[in-house]
Amino acid sequence: MRLKPETLADITTKTLANYNGRAEIFREGTRDHDVSQNIGALLRAVDVQEGDATPRTILDLGCGPGRDLRTFSRLGHRAIGLDGTERFVAMARQDSSCEVWHQDFLHLQLPGRFFDGVFANAVLFHVPTQELPRVLAELYATLKPGGVLFSSNPRGDNTEGWKGERYGVWHDWPGWRALMTRAGFVEIEHFYRPEGQPFEQQPWLASVWRRPDDTARDASAR
Repeated sequence: MRLKPETLADITTKTLANYNGRAEIFREGTRDHDVSQNIGALLRAVDVQEGDATPRTILDLGCGPGRDLRTFSRLGHRAIGLDGTERFVAMARQDSSCEVWHQDFLHLQLPGRFFDGVFANAVLFHVPTQELPRVLAELYATLKPGGVLFSSNPRGDNTEGWKGERYGVWHDWPGWRALMTRAGFVEIEHFYRPEGQPFEQQPWLASVWRRPDDTARDASAR
């Protein structure tokens, strides 16, 4: 059954309201989370030439209070945040001094072929499955040819619905791979987190994808 527009609006409103009402608690609870494995996976794929220190333009999709924006900036990259939670946007702007856009995932307004990388850490699982192909197409379009998308989602059996006051989807690897492939992305790698734990203790599915470099194809078509 397809979700109606009013249901999608309700999902967005309630999920963002929950984050907004718990913004300070969320910031304190996630401040020291180690996501260096995820950041490293994105940057390795973006910096394809060894020793290339050229600053990259990175979109931190669902940046929350701005923890990872600070990391990308400290590493010398231009980091831009995006979040639908009003209090997170204010926190991220203040704490990171980065540009942060206030947009929700179902109403993205992104520049075309602009970013070298998109860091979607623990965010895309909030997008209802029926809307995900459109959102992935928008992320594909905002990447430069050859650009990289990192995603991390809680894994499951492709069920979706409410968990408390937040809506989510729990993808398995075959389902997630099919969605990403249909959107035009090419897989670089995938892994489960946290690192070094037995599989049953790794609730997070992480994956890295590339938008193919279609510059030559576009030129030949002119």
